[in-house]
Amino acid sequence: MQSEKLLQSIEGHFLLTKLCGQPDTTAKETGREGRVVNVSSVAHKFTQSSDWTSLDNLNDPKKYKAYDAYCRSKLSNVLQANELSTSLQEGANVTANSLHPGLIPTNIARYVQLKANPWVFTMVRPFLKSVKQGAATTCYLALHPDVKGVTGKCFDNCNETNPSLKDLGRHLWDFSQDLLKNLHKPM
Repeated sequence: MQSEKLLQSIEGHFLLTKLCGQPDTTAKETGREGRVVNVSSVAHKFTQSSDWTSLDNLNDPKKYKAYDAYCRSKLSNVLQANELSTSLQEGANVTANSLHPGLIPTNIARYVQLKANPWVFTMVRPFLKSVKQGAATTCYLALHPDVKGVTGKCFDNCNETNPSLKDLGRHLWDFSQDLLKNLHKPM
């Protein structure tokens, strides 16, 4: 069950992009720039697993750690946006970027048992953003003319930032492609 949640988190963005068809074809037919925006998290920098694209590792309950699973899913969002950007042909008129929306008071931790000191939450409170503030970078990447043609980047507070482990992108992309192919094979 836990590994299924992780797999859904990792593959959800990938599958949604695939289900939307070929963004480069759509952009060409409509004459409008297409923009793929993956909402990630700064937590993508904190994954502790080195081999997290192995189904064996994903299905081993002894190796499952909720926070690391979250970090891995956020890293996959960044890597998949970067790899989509790379795989699109030059002149495709489609961009793919990822972003960290900031710390927003949501129910994201409702399923995670945190062992942090309650004072940590008091200290973090001044750094929280409102939902509207958190949505600003998403809207910026989806709509603003300043990022026309900007692709394969990661953003935080409407500014470009350096993502983690970019070299894993091709490996994750291939893993995702193989996983989707295997889902369509008859049993």
